[in-house]
Amino acid sequence: MIMSDAISSRPVLFGSPPSTFPPCRLVASPADVRIRRAGPLLGDVRMSLPDMIGRAALVTAAALSFVVPAGVVPAAAEYPERNIVLIVPYGAGGGTDIGARMLATDLEKVLGKPVTVENRSGGGGWVGWGALAQARPDGYMLGLLNAPSFYTGYLDPQYKRTETLDSFTPLVNHVLDYNAWSVRVDSPYRSVKDVIEAARATPDKLTIATYGVGSDDHLAVLSNQAESKVRFVTVHYRSTAEAKTQLMGGHIEVLSSNVSEIIEEARAGTLRVLGVMAPQRSQFHPDVPTFREQGFDQDWSVSRGIAGPAGLPPDVAAKLTRALEQVITSKEHQQKAESLGLLVHLVKGDEYRAFLKANETATRKLMGW
Repeated sequence: MIMSDAISSRPVLFGSPPSTFPPCRLVASPADVRIRRAGPLLGDVRMSLPDMIGRAALVTAAALSFVVPAGVVPAAAEYPERNIVLIVPYGAGGGTDIGARMLATDLEKVLGKPVTVENRSGGGGWVGWGALAQARPDGYMLGLLNAPSFYTGYLDPQYKRTETLDSFTPLVNHVLDYNAWSVRVDSPYRSVKDVIEAARATPDKLTIATYGVGSDDHLAVLSNQAESKVRFVTVHYRSTAEAKTQLMGGHIEVLSSNVSEIIEEARAGTLRVLGVMAPQRSQFHPDVPTFREQGFDQDWSVSRGIAGPAGLPPDVAAKLTRALEQVITSKEHQQKAESLGLLVHLVKGDEYRAFLKANETATRKLMGW
């Protein structure tokens, strides 16, 4: 159920993605075109050999003008024509699921077709991501990409997955969800500095809970551990909900999570937030100092964006990107996101892919993969 580690490495910081948006560059895929063979005779008129060759050449040229290269799906003239599936690679109720359902509700209003959320959890998210990578690239199956958790499946040598970032067509980033450390309200720790001093006094004893090896929660702990030169006992759970339960039960001392995942408990006063790993104070916790304010150079978040499988037709990708941009930039959508503790941050096309690639490099370096 759980496992622990005490990995130390040089910290690599994840900053916010950029906000300029060059266009997507995409590819299409196959249709089957059948060509009826022309005969040499037309009624009783006999054709000379040059005539037959000329007519055959014309027929061939006309037929070839309709042939779509193998491996290519023709773009839909009126996309979308039916229901779209949005894969969430985690269980219901988490930060990814909540944001995805909010997005799907608004997206179907713009596209005029239902957008159905499907939770396909397991394998650290790769049950869902694997299904997305293998989907027909026609725009009717999309999915949430969570970075840096997404990279673990193909960077970590023990998993040996064949997919990579190139197995997908990143469309837009939707939200950033910054990392935060929290404790029970009866905890003796009242700041990040208190936690570090306790870990320094008793190495390999203080416990911090995260969701999964290679998750942003985990990388945030490793980064702080390396900078502070202390050793925590990091305990990995199958979900943040389970980690919170263990924290509230007194089995864990500190929780590393995303802001949206603890916002209800913080508002209810059942958890104390010690610090947020953001460039400035969180609008959701304005009274909580950042890690940098407390002397720790930490800026960590999970980015959650929308992608399709590799090979989306350019016009389908462009229409999806325009629709997603319309949703994400609307005031109504941003207000809904804010109520859930989510920070909307739109990045699209090549700029989004470049951001994902940079974070992949940083994850590989920090984890030693």
